[in-house]
Amino acid sequence: MLVSAKEMLNKARDGKYAVGQFNINNLEWTKAILLTAEEMKSPVILGVSEGAGKYMCGYKTVVGMVKGMIECLNITVPVALHLDHGSYEGAKACIEAGFSSVMFDGSHYPIEENVAKTRELVETCNKLGLSLEAEVGAIGGEEDGVIGTGECADPKECKMIADLGVTMLAAGIGNIHGQYPANWPGLSFDTLAAVKEAVGDMPLVLHGGTGIPEDMIKKAISLGVAKINVNTECQLAFAAATRAYIEAGKDKEGKGFDPRKLLAPGFEAIKATVKEKMELFGSVNKA
Repeated sequence: MLVSAKEMLNKARDGKYAVGQFNINNLEWTKAILLTAEEMKSPVILGVSEGAGKYMCGYKTVVGMVKGMIECLNITVPVALHLDHGSYEGAKACIEAGFSSVMFDGSHYPIEENVAKTRELVETCNKLGLSLEAEVGAIGGEEDGVIGTGECADPKECKMIADLGVTMLAAGIGNIHGQYPANWPGLSFDTLAAVKEAVGDMPLVLHGGTGIPEDMIKKAISLGVAKINVNTECQLAFAAATRAYIEAGKDKEGKGFDPRKLLAPGFEAIKATVKEKMELFGSVNKA
């Protein structure tokens, strides 16, 4: 069954480790992540962007696929199905479809509007026992066509959102989606420390987990980050493995192409990437 992310993140915060959110885009990605989480005995969060949700035939289809896999694969570790960078309308749609966790990204709104919309979703999620992530300070890079430059959040605004009773808070600390450029100055740990002081025990979320040096990841966890999002690294691994398989000419079987064989290398690449990240985040054997 699907669970709220609240308990797993509170445990991660107290235990000084982070739970990985790995975005899913199809059946192979979902199966690879679930099997790896079970192997590593790690709680896991399956992230779904609005774009990926549409690609996979809608949120109800995603819920059905994930629930079916959890049952048929005998997955015993805690699994949360989470809307990633959702709009206000998207968050409501995912709640209706049966997601166990949603993110409302109101960072592009004036803080007053972000607060008002987040407050309404807090009330809904609390009634249904769902976890809710909010954001202050836009994350850099591109997410479903929205491009940000990597802001540093205002700790006072973070407190305004945290005080509404959200489950977790994503605060911009100079992190970006996608691959980090060579001239990236790194995470702003001064901002992270100030946010942590402002919001107290609120579990914090680090988006853009691909390409951040290991020492920065570990320092961020020590300063209150309990959830780290990984997407680009899985995309790159999947694409590289699939491309290598095709270029080696191994995709031809008899009269045509077998998609199960074509996607198998990418499936294994996702598993290896997720395993590596779970070990780095310290979530192994924490289920």
